[in-house]
Formats: sequence, structure tokens, C-alpha cells
Amino acid sequence: MTGTSGRGGRALSLAVWGLTRAVLLLCVFKVFTVPGPDVTSDVSAIYRGWYEVLRAGSYPLDDVTWQYPPAAALAVLSPDLLPFLEYASAFFVLVLLCDALVFGLLLYAGSRTGGRTAGVWLWVAGVPLLGPTVYARYDLMVTAVAVAALLAGVRHPRALGALAAFGTLLKVWPALLLVGTARGRDTRRSWSAAAVTAAVLVLASAVALPGAFAFLTFQRDRGLEIESLGALVFHVARQFGWEGRVELRYGSMEFAGPHVALVSTLALALSVFAFGWLLLWRLRARISAVHTPADAAFTAVLLFTVTSRVISPQYMVWPLGVGAVCLVFRGSRMALPACLVLLATCVTLLEFPLGFAHVVASDAEGVALMLVRNGLLAVAAVGAARRLWRDTVPGARKGSGTERISRAGRADTPASAP
Repeated sequence: MTGTSGRGGRALSLAVWGLTRAVLLLCVFKVFTVPGPDVTSDVSAIYRGWYEVLRAGSYPLDDVTWQYPPAAALAVLSPDLLPFLEYASAFFVLVLLCDALVFGLLLYAGSRTGGRTAGVWLWVAGVPLLGPTVYARYDLMVTAVAVAALLAGVRHPRALGALAAFGTLLKVWPALLLVGTARGRDTRRSWSAAAVTAAVLVLASAVALPGAFAFLTFQRDRGLEIESLGALVFHVARQFGWEGRVELRYGSMEFAGPHVALVSTLALALSVFAFGWLLLWRLRARISAVHTPADAAFTAVLLFTVTSRVISPQYMVWPLGVGAVCLVFRGSRMALPACLVLLATCVTLLEFPLGFAHVVASDAEGVALMLVRNGLLAVAAVGAARRLWRDTVPGARKGSGTERISRAGRADTPASAP
């Protein structure tokens, strides 16, 4: 994008970003009141409690709601960077700054030769569709690391690896960013950088504070959250007299009762199947382009989000950010799955916080919201997987060899990252 039109488009996206983010800030600062549960309580109560424990010299060993890798402590402690603000206010401002960083990175990459601004608009539109929840959790911070990793990886595989490792120790899922690295030198550089970075961070965490890995036990014991795909079984079963119940466990609303353990195990089996498919794809894929790492990461994030026992509303910012990176590249075919994620994001706001009481009650409106949201995510995941396979596996699509050539001589022009 160049010239007057390019400058006009950037100015418009900046204006829309600024307006929508001002509304989000007004919501989390409670100038505007959003119907439903108070989404800021996690920051003002739970995060603040963890903050005090961490500052006292330990991870929250006695709090089962602490289910995060050791580097998550950095996000919880980050409001210390703005000591002139109260804890929650500082946290919201820092999330805003991470949001701005993602916007800037996507805008820069999209405006380079060979790039496009569709990814910018996906981010600009998608984040406010999640409502104030997106600023009241630290998931957007993690997504900013993931976006920076994928864009930096276009030219610097080691940066991709190091940032992916840091993101993994913030919230695990950024490990999926490495699944699509090009064979050979890029994979060796990115994976070795990830291993070294992860080892250093794990060692530093273990030395700095006791209890760095207590989260593993708490995460293992989690059940089936009412917003997950598997939970649809029990939302429907409640209409026919299922004798289970909804309980607040491990910081979220989960189903408890007959057959919940079985469905939870099946959800884990689906995640294992998704991992097996990704491994098979990795072994079969031979055609690589500049957008392939982002497309593969987007597919992987979608697959593991859909099959998770927990699909909290803030999780939607993960595929939103990675999908936005995909749309920066003209060669990516992830536009339709990314649009489905955008629609699912919109439904998520209707589900939480606006309609959460209906979801908890499993009434007709609640069941419909969960069916639509999770259905959109499932279709997006299958569609992304199908497109990734057809684009990268030889013989999966006639003529693919002339449209996507090897990394050494690819037809796609990279949208350079900073």
C-alpha cells in the first residue's frame, strides 16, 4: 500500500483503533457498565492477590486458580512498571499498550511490499468484539508476543524461536508457533533458540521463586468448563433430565456429575488426535512459502482451542492475533477461517458476559449461543486444516506445485517484519 490511498487507509485504521479502544477502557474503568458478571474482578481481586504472594517471594502454591507457567508471574507483576497507578488501572493500561504494539506490527508488515492490511482490520475489529474481558485478562499480552514472534520469524528464525519459548512460559500455547517452520536451517535455528531460551527461563524461574511448577498439578485436575465444545453434550442432556450440575471449580464454571469424566477424557483424546494430525502434516508437507509458518500456527491454535476442555472467552484473542498475521500475507488462504473466528468472537461477547446466566442455566438461549460459537470454531479449525494440507502437501491439489514453490524460490513476496 503506497501513496495517498495508503496513508488514508492507515489513518482510518488508526482512528477506528483509537475509538474502539477508548470504549474498551471506559468499560474496564467502569465509566460504562456492561451487563453480566464483573469481568474486571479477576484483575482487581485474583491477579492482585497473586501479585502480593509473588512479591512476598513465592508462587501461589495454595491457590488452585494459579494454572499458569512460571513466566506468567511477569504479567502479574507488570503493573509495577507504572507505580503511579493503582494495580488494576496499571494492568489495563499495559494491556492497551500491548494492543497498540500488535496494531503497529501488523500495520507495518501489511504496508510493506507484498503485504496487505486485511490483518490490521481483523485485529482492529476483532478485539473490541470480545468486550472488556479482553483487557481484563493477560491473554492479549501473550498474543502480542506471538504476533511479534511470527512476524520477526520471516527474516529471523532465532527470534521466532526465542519469542515462542518466552510465550510458552507465559501461557503454553505459543509453543504451537514452531509447528510450521521451514525444514532445514530455519527449523534448526528456531527450535534450538527456543530450547535454549526455555531452558534459561525455566532455570531462572526455579531459582528465583519456589513453586514454579505447581501449576501442572492444578491444570491436570481441571474438569470440563461449560463453554467448551464437549460441554455441549451436557447442555443438551440437561434438557432431558441429566442429573449433573454446574460448579465453580478452579476459577471457572464446570460441569460435575455422571459421565463428565468420560467426556473430559474424550476431549483430551481429541487433542491427542489433533497433535497426531499436525505431526502427520509436518512429515508430509514439502511445499513452503513465506506465509506457511503463520498458516500452520493458526491451524494448530484453532485445533487445540476447539478440542480444549476449557474455551474461556479471552482464549478467542489467540486465533484472532495469529489469524491477523496470516492475513498480512497475500499468499495465505486463511481468510475464510479467520472470518469465521471473527464471527465466533462476536458470538462470544453475547455469551460472556452478556448472556452468561443463560449459559449457566443451559436454557434455550444459552445452548444456542454455545452451539453457534463452538460450531463456528470447529468449522474454522477443519477449514484451516484442509487449506493448510492442500497448500503444502504435494499432490493434495492439482497445480499446487506451480502456485506454491519451495522456500528457496517461492513466488510469494514476504511482508517484511521489523
